[in-house]
Amino acid sequence: MTMQSRSLKKHLRIEALARRDALDEFWRVEIALEMAETARDHLAVEPGQIVSGFWPMRSEVDVRPLMFALREQGARLCLPAILDKTTIVFRELVRGAPMVEMGFGTVGPHEEAEVLDPTVMLVPLAAFDARGHRIGYGAGYYDRAIAKLIDKGQAPRLIGIAFDCQEVALVPDEDHDVVIAEILTESGLRRFAPKL
Repeated sequence: MTMQSRSLKKHLRIEALARRDALDEFWRVEIALEMAETARDHLAVEPGQIVSGFWPMRSEVDVRPLMFALREQGARLCLPAILDKTTIVFRELVRGAPMVEMGFGTVGPHEEAEVLDPTVMLVPLAAFDARGHRIGYGAGYYDRAIAKLIDKGQAPRLIGIAFDCQEVALVPDEDHDVVIAEILTESGLRRFAPKL
């Protein structure tokens, strides 16, 4: 990544997150519930299909209602667990099982929980563009986790989760970019053409 590209991504991330932080917290709760209804109607999953969500931090979309809507359809849920500074795995989220601090203000299932390979991933993001390119938080956890699944011959369905205000004009392209084929916002589910 060039310094210019890195600098632009950092700038776009800061601006998008500032817009997200400025959203009314009560409105965000209502939107999380509406997005769960959208998911129920438009994100069909097969019984037993493994869906990774995430425990919301700061002003992120609270995907817990959405995850529970998918659980009602029969999905097995999992959450990311940070193993070290470069690696996350996805541990099964089971009712009543212990949760532990994961850092960054988030929690995840205890280390005794089963590690799963998701076939559907709800992906947090800082910013996105109209092509489905995303800017994460800069640590690269999801990029590496997705690449690892692809290396294993699995191509999970990727669904970015964001608010409309996080859209930017253009995310700088990089060769290793994973295009998010679908992004769910308060405006609904948007689908993007695959990268050619």
